[in-house]
Amino acid sequence: MAYQSPILNVMIMAARKAGRPLIRDFGELENLQISMKGPADFVTSADKRTEKLLIEELSRARPGYGFLGEEGGVIEGKDKSHRFIIDPIDGTTNFMHGVPHFALSIGLEREGVLVAGVLFNPVTDDMYYAEKGHGAYLNNKRLRVAERREMATSLFATGLPFMGREGHARAHAEAAAVTAVSSGIRRFGAASLDMAYVAGGRFDGFWERGLNPWDVAAGIVLVREAGGMVGDLHGGPDALNSGTLLCANEYLQPQLLKLLKGVTPDKASD
Repeated sequence: MAYQSPILNVMIMAARKAGRPLIRDFGELENLQISMKGPADFVTSADKRTEKLLIEELSRARPGYGFLGEEGGVIEGKDKSHRFIIDPIDGTTNFMHGVPHFALSIGLEREGVLVAGVLFNPVTDDMYYAEKGHGAYLNNKRLRVAERREMATSLFATGLPFMGREGHARAHAEAAAVTAVSSGIRRFGAASLDMAYVAGGRFDGFWERGLNPWDVAAGIVLVREAGGMVGDLHGGPDALNSGTLLCANEYLQPQLLKLLKGVTPDKASD
């Protein structure tokens, strides 16, 4: 039986409750796709409602805990030692376009250290969860990172900046460099699920720039508890706050980091 502590149960139950309305929303988006106005306002409303529901459910079970959320920003709690880091819909563009690859994300910090994470895709009913020292799971199945040691046989994932974001040239140069020495790369559009796939051995590694703490908090716990390594793209350990992240197993992480650091500003001017 998979390990689930009381706090992990609280996070899982909150994710399931907040996820149920998103299933209905996702079905409604099919009707909105053909409208002239499009689904953007509808998705913004769903995003805000989901975060509000997550905060209400988590606060009911753990009053006093603080929050850091994509929509609401910092909410100070009386309990200064605990903070939930939440993303109501990671993969918003996928959700908006009717692509069933998105997740609710809840991470928990204790004394500034990430100790638990939950990711839930309500459409596929995939519940990823992990707690420090107790392993990572998909539903009741234990997760472990893949054991591949060679870049040539490995499959990687990344994120690419969209319109209005910086770093296009660098991102494409990095993708080209990794593609040239690997089995390929994938761009699925939800950083949290990319990290969950690394934890489960589907991807051998993942990197991205321009990330926020709510994009990666839960995923960091998942990868580490599945035996993987997580750091930033400068070679440091602060993947939560640096804005960049790289994760893989112990063999591929240093190889991928070295390769990406070799993509110089001359090759990627922005």
